[in-house]
Amino acid sequence: MSVPVLRTADAWWVSRAGGAVRIDTSATTTAELLADRPAVDAAVRGTDLVPIESLQLLSPVTAPCRVVAQMTNYVSHVRDSGMNPETVPLTFFRKASGSISGPTDDIVKPEHVRLLDYEVEIGLVVGAPVPVGTTIDEDTAAAHIAALVITNDVSARDVQLPKTQFYEAKSYPTFTPVGPVLLLLEDGDFARFTDLRLTLRVNGEVRQNSTVADMIYRPAAALRTLSGFQRLDPGDLILTGTPGGTALTAPPKVVEIIGSLLPPAVKWKTFFKRQASNPRYLQDGDVVELAIRTDDGALDLGVQRTKVRYTR
Repeated sequence: MSVPVLRTADAWWVSRAGGAVRIDTSATTTAELLADRPAVDAAVRGTDLVPIESLQLLSPVTAPCRVVAQMTNYVSHVRDSGMNPETVPLTFFRKASGSISGPTDDIVKPEHVRLLDYEVEIGLVVGAPVPVGTTIDEDTAAAHIAALVITNDVSARDVQLPKTQFYEAKSYPTFTPVGPVLLLLEDGDFARFTDLRLTLRVNGEVRQNSTVADMIYRPAAALRTLSGFQRLDPGDLILTGTPGGTALTAPPKVVEIIGSLLPPAVKWKTFFKRQASNPRYLQDGDVVELAIRTDDGALDLGVQRTKVRYTR
């Protein structure tokens, strides 16, 4: 049975029905916490509960760490992006771990950013070292994944698209809210991965709602590809892509064809003028709520609630 773990500034906690039990550990990083499983198991049996509402929760994934993200990995998102799900490749990009923030921290939009977007994603937390050359298949992938977390891959689209790179546009501080729950997986839990449902609401309106059944490249494929060139260590975070429903969508084919004939400066000016009228981009004061769970609640990563704050 999976174990939901929470983190505050001075402690780690096991979430239980009716409250949380403090974990008796000296761990200060996610990697150290994962290595101290006896202390976690003792807290599972503990009875000294405190109200979860009294805890100021932080991201259960600590920085610094590697943050690796999959691109266009859900059929619905690929179609929204104007691409073909049958031919989209398995690709990755990096995010700065300095972008990690807590599950209730504000998402802070830099002053120069105009088009702020959201992406609910399942985060895989690495639990065992993955040196380059590690052999990974469907049967062994779960052995390298210790936990799951909710992540929001916040994106500055007007920075991302003209520069045709993701790192800057997705790495500003607070652009990777994580948590609240670090869901430690037990034997057999990972078999339910495909049953997870991802939901994102803005001010109560459902914007994204999909199960992992819509995912193109599952964790085994991602880990297998990464292990060909990228070392991973305990505590590293892998974002697995987002379903359709983001604010950004591809223009109609006719508009796309016309746009391809324009000089780049004119094309982007026209594109962003159209996008500026799209009310789905995040606005100052918006409340963004994310949830990831199986429909029967057997796996539940909690609810992340953040507020958008514009800098002036």
